[in-house]
Amino acid sequence: MPYRPPLVAHEYFVADPPELPVRERGEGGLSALTSAELVAADGAEVMLKAVTSAEETLVVQVGVAGEGVIRVRLSEDATARPRSERAIELVSPGTYSGARVEAAPGAPIVIDAGPLRAEISLHPWHLRFTDAAGETLVEQDRGHIDISGRLRTLPFGRSSSAGTPVAYHESFAAAPDEAFSGFGESFTRLDKRGQRPVMWNFDAFGAESQRAYKNVPLYLSSRGYGVLVDSGAPTEFDVCQSTHSAVQIVVPDDVLDYYVIAGPAPSDILDRYDLLTCRPSLPPKWAFGTWISSGFCVDSQERVLARARTIRERGIPCDVLHLDTYWQADGHWSELKWDAVNFPDPDGMLAELDGMGFKVCLWMNPYISHLSPTFHEAAEAGYFLKDQAGQVYVADCWHGSFPACGIVDFTNPAAVEWFRGLLRPLLRQGVAVFKTDFAEGVPGDAVAYNGMTGADLHNVYTLLFNDVVAGVTREVNGHDLVWARSSYLGGQRHSAQWGGDTYTSYAAMGSTIRGGLAHGLSGVPFWSHDAGGFTGRPTDDLYVRWSQFGALSPLLRLHGTTTREPWEFPEVEAEAVQALKLRYRLMPYLYSAAVEAARTGAPMMRALCVDFPDDPVAWQADLQYLLGRDLLVAPVTAPEGTRQVYLPRGLWVDYWTNEVLEGARYVTVGKPLDQIPLFVRHGALIPVQEQRDTVDVPAEIALVAFGGGDGTAEIHDADGVTVAVATRDGEELRVAVTGPKRVTAVEIAPVAGAPVRAVIS
Repeated sequence: MPYRPPLVAHEYFVADPPELPVRERGEGGLSALTSAELVAADGAEVMLKAVTSAEETLVVQVGVAGEGVIRVRLSEDATARPRSERAIELVSPGTYSGARVEAAPGAPIVIDAGPLRAEISLHPWHLRFTDAAGETLVEQDRGHIDISGRLRTLPFGRSSSAGTPVAYHESFAAAPDEAFSGFGESFTRLDKRGQRPVMWNFDAFGAESQRAYKNVPLYLSSRGYGVLVDSGAPTEFDVCQSTHSAVQIVVPDDVLDYYVIAGPAPSDILDRYDLLTCRPSLPPKWAFGTWISSGFCVDSQERVLARARTIRERGIPCDVLHLDTYWQADGHWSELKWDAVNFPDPDGMLAELDGMGFKVCLWMNPYISHLSPTFHEAAEAGYFLKDQAGQVYVADCWHGSFPACGIVDFTNPAAVEWFRGLLRPLLRQGVAVFKTDFAEGVPGDAVAYNGMTGADLHNVYTLLFNDVVAGVTREVNGHDLVWARSSYLGGQRHSAQWGGDTYTSYAAMGSTIRGGLAHGLSGVPFWSHDAGGFTGRPTDDLYVRWSQFGALSPLLRLHGTTTREPWEFPEVEAEAVQALKLRYRLMPYLYSAAVEAARTGAPMMRALCVDFPDDPVAWQADLQYLLGRDLLVAPVTAPEGTRQVYLPRGLWVDYWTNEVLEGARYVTVGKPLDQIPLFVRHGALIPVQEQRDTVDVPAEIALVAFGGGDGTAEIHDADGVTVAVATRDGEELRVAVTGPKRVTAVEIAPVAGAPVRAVIS
C-alpha cells in the first residue's frame, strides 16, 4: 500500500519556490568547466574564456573585492548581473590597494587579496583558495564519478533543459570535521552539515522547521572562511547532504556570482561581509528596553492607557507599547488608519503615553484587503503587483483567515511615495516605530511595475518594503528602526528583526534560540522573539523561562495571540518582572555590546564559535550563547529546570552563587524558577546601573568585578565612551576611570580569591 501523508493543514499560497525543470531521460545539459584561457588581467582581476564538457564557451571572472575577499563570476556574458539587481543592489564589491595578480605562462594564476589567495589551474580547470601562507582553506570539489561514469556532485558549470540554461552551480570540497553555519534565521541545528537550506522567504508558521522568514545566502565554515552568493534567486545549498564530502550550490539566475571571505574567526568574516553589504544600523537606546504588546486581540484607547498606567503602578520596567493589528478597524487592516470607534483621540493618547515615558509601535504590512476603499484607490493608480493578465494580483495572503489582498508594488516609485504618505502622518502624530509584518508573500507568477517576475522579486521584496518604512521613519523621527519579520541579504540595515510566529512550547523556544544564533552568524546582531511564544497561552513556568531568555536577548518584546502582560500571570509575575529588572540593571553592559555590534558586525547574541572558533564543541552548542563578550546565557528549555551547559575554556563564575567553574567541559545546571543559568567570564568588569522604569543615559554607574583581577570595561552611551581599567594590587583592586560617566562604586563579587576592597581613581 503506498504511503499517504497525514491529513494536516497545507499552505497553497507561495508555499514553494519555482521548481527547476527535470531533464528527460537521456537528455544532456549538465556542463562542467574543463579548461580555460586567459583573456585579460589587471592588478586585481582576471577574465578567462572557459570551455565546458558540453562544448559551451563561458566567461569566468575572478578578482579581489576587498582585503581578504575574492569574487568569482561565471556567465555567458561578462556583463551579466543577478536578476534581483533590477530592483536593488545586494552586494557592492570594494577594492584593496594590496591586490596582486600573477599570471606567468605555464603556471597557475594567483590572485592575492592579502589574507586570502585564489590559485587557478587552467588545464584542467581547478580553483583553490588559500590563506596568506598557502594553506588550503577551501577548493572546488573535483567531482565524484560513479561506476556508470556519471557525476554525482554538481560541477563548476551550468545546467540546461530543453536547450535553455536554467541554473549555474558550484561545489566545494568539505573536510570530514568541518562545520557550517549561517544561512539566515534558520531554526534547525546550528551546524548545517547534512541540511539543504533553500534561500526562499516563507511564512514559516513557527520556528520549528527549515522554512525561514529571513534567508541570507551566506555561510561560515569552522575552517576559517565564508562564502556569500550574490543573488535574490532561490539559491539552494546542499551542505554535505547528498554527499558527505561536498557543499553544492545551485543558483537559478543569469550568473553565478559569489564571494569567498577570509577569517580566520567568524567575527573577521562578518566584518568583511559588512563591507560588502552594509554595517548594521544601531537602534535608538530606548529600543533596548522592554516592549509590551496588546497581543493579537481587540484593543482600544482605554485599554492602552490602562495598560500603561498598570505598568508604571506595578514598577515594571518598560519603554515601548506595541499596538498590534487592532489599532485599525477589524477587516480594514493595512489601511494604516486608526479605528475611530476604539481610538477616538489618538493624538491625546500618544501625548499622554509620551508623558508617561512610553514610545509607541504600530503593526502594519504591505497587503491591503480587496474590500478596503484604500485598495480601490491604489488599484486604479497601478500601485499593486499584477497577474499575468495585467490585473491586480489579489492573493490569499492570510491563508483563508481574512479577505484576499493586493500587494503593494515597491518597484513603482509612485507607489512608494503613496505608501510613505500613509505612514508619514502617523509618525508626525507621535508614533515612534512600525512593526513591519509579513512581506514573504510575493507569488512567483506575479509581475512587477519594473518588469520583474514575482519569483525574481520574492526574496528582495522585503528589503524594498523595509527600506521604505525605515526611510520615512528616519525622515520624521531620525532613526532607522523597524521591527521586521522578513529579511534578506543586507537586511542588517533594518535594525530590529524578530523570530516570527512561534508556538508556545519549550521545543519552540529551543529552536528560536537556534534561529537567533544562526541569524547572528548571518550578519544580523539586533534580533528578538516573542517572549512567551506567540501562538496560544504559555504555562506559567514557560512564560517565566521565555521572559528570562528575552530579558537576556539583544532586544525584548512580550507578545502573543493572548496577553503577555505580567500581571495576567499572577502566580509568577514576580519572577518574570525580576528578569526584566535584571535587564535594566545590566543596561550599560548591554548597550555597550550593542554599540560594538553595530561597529564590527559581530552579533550581540554570540554563538560560542564567535569567541572560540577553534573549539569544535562551540560550533555545535546551539542552546546557549554569549551575550556580549562576558556573559554566558543558557536558557532553560525544559520544565524540569535542569540542563547541560557547555562552558568554553577558561574560568566562569556562576552569576547567582559566585561559584568558580573550570571551562572546556559540560556541567549540569539546575536553577529554580526565578533564576536563569547565567555565567560571567572570570575577571570581567560588568557595568550596571540603578533600577529605572525606562532606559536613560545615567551620569552615574557602578561596576561589578567578577574575580577581581586585571580587567578593562568600555562603557558606550550617548554621552561618549567611558573606560574603566582595573589593576590588582594585593588585596586591593585599583580602578582608573576616564570618560563622562562617574563610577560611584565597584562591587567585588564574593568569588574565591577576589580582593578585599576596591579603590576608584
